[in-house]
Amino acid sequence: MTQMTQSENQSLDIQRKRLRYRSWHRGTREMDLLIGSFADRYLAEFDGPQLARFEALLQESDPALYAWVSGASAPPDELRHDVMTLLLNHTYAAKTL
Repeated sequence: MTQMTQSENQSLDIQRKRLRYRSWHRGTREMDLLIGSFADRYLAEFDGPQLARFEALLQESDPALYAWVSGASAPPDELRHDVMTLLLNHTYAAKTL
């Protein structure tokens, strides 16, 4: 395993911030809460390829994502991966003060 350079780490940090913003600004409040809380929970742990898979999920429409997360329909084969599995098992829980 190779160590990442400082530049690579900074690049991933920038990508995580961008993805977190996009996760919390989906367009519908329900999906903002679900995808945003998912991003808050997992983005810090994701490596580069996982971030790319998550970014691909963010390109999907809110109705499609909601259908998959709610179990109304199954995600397409090309989106069945580790990040989708985490999303399907993610449960939104409001933060308490």
